[in-house]
Amino acid sequence: MGQRVAIVGVGQTRYKAKESVLWQGDVAYSAIEQALKQTGLTYSDRAADGFGIQRILTTGEDHFIGKTCNAFWIHHYLGAFNLSQDNVSGDGTYAVYHAVMDILSGHYNIVMVVSNVKESETLREGVENCVFDHIYLQPLGFDYLTAAALQARRYMEKYGISAEQCAKAVVKSRRNARNNPYAQEPLDIQVADVLSSRLLASPIHLLDSKPLTSDGACVVILASEEAAKRITDKPVWIKGLGNCYDSHYLGDRDLGDCDSLTLAARKAYQMAGISQPRQEIDVAEISAEYSYQELLWSEGLGFCGRGEGGRLIDSGATGMEGEIPVNPSGGVLAGNPIQVAGTARVAEAALQLRGEAGDRQIKNARTALAQGCYGPCGQSQCVIILGN
Repeated sequence: MGQRVAIVGVGQTRYKAKESVLWQGDVAYSAIEQALKQTGLTYSDRAADGFGIQRILTTGEDHFIGKTCNAFWIHHYLGAFNLSQDNVSGDGTYAVYHAVMDILSGHYNIVMVVSNVKESETLREGVENCVFDHIYLQPLGFDYLTAAALQARRYMEKYGISAEQCAKAVVKSRRNARNNPYAQEPLDIQVADVLSSRLLASPIHLLDSKPLTSDGACVVILASEEAAKRITDKPVWIKGLGNCYDSHYLGDRDLGDCDSLTLAARKAYQMAGISQPRQEIDVAEISAEYSYQELLWSEGLGFCGRGEGGRLIDSGATGMEGEIPVNPSGGVLAGNPIQVAGTARVAEAALQLRGEAGDRQIKNARTALAQGCYGPCGQSQCVIILGN
């Protein structure tokens, strides 16, 4: 990119199964406050010299939030009275993507992305059923879980991926989460624990899935190069971006592959000048809501060839000390709300590059990847490359 955009601040809540004592706005503000304190920023209309946050992007789908015009409900927490504000109905990585475009357009210098969801206030399977075709698929009771079960079965049978290999992604992620103060469910478990947990939709067990309910928020502040240099001495630069949608109808694509992710990654890599992702990326934060997805998404991102995700996890290459560490934070499998998940991936990648990831820090991390997805079976994919 000719111009440069940087991440200058992040904030997260501790993710919980049910944040019943706090309203959605309170959850959002706890993350906003962290990011504002970290950067020393306020809003442009309140700054004496006008230097401050000029635009706010929220992420939220009305159905998942449980309120119509969900972004309007938290304006007084956002501080968005006299500022440009919009809502991105989709994963948080898309909001970061649009924030970058807003800054590159020249219209804004500083943009704040706020992702905030309380899954405990809605019935996820009911909402997800509405995503599907109302004539052919909704009556069958489809939701993301049952669709994922179809994809997991197709992927495992097409390439000979075992349930044990999928479970290894869970064991790794939950153990990594023990080093993450924001993680919802860090656990020290074994493959056998995953395989013996309650079956949700064959072949997906309870521990093959992210926690069934998650509440929390994540904030990322982005700035133009000129503004970033005034804000921080640790800017994390956006090096490349790419996104891609696949067919909505599950029968119109081979669920054993993830072509939309491959295409999104290809765009991001080309922009960032990356030709060998496994060798050139130091750490990856990817949105795997189910265990098989870490293996399949790793293939789509080019960390290994098609059908080699099982061998990749077996090799230990994606562990904390491996060649390409994946989800040192614990990732979505350890607990993030839908839509917040992608923003958290970007925030965690930024913390890695700033050297501020604490006990989950990967040594000498200089290039990171954040990936988010939305829709059944990873229909929509977004990839962001970050660097020092």
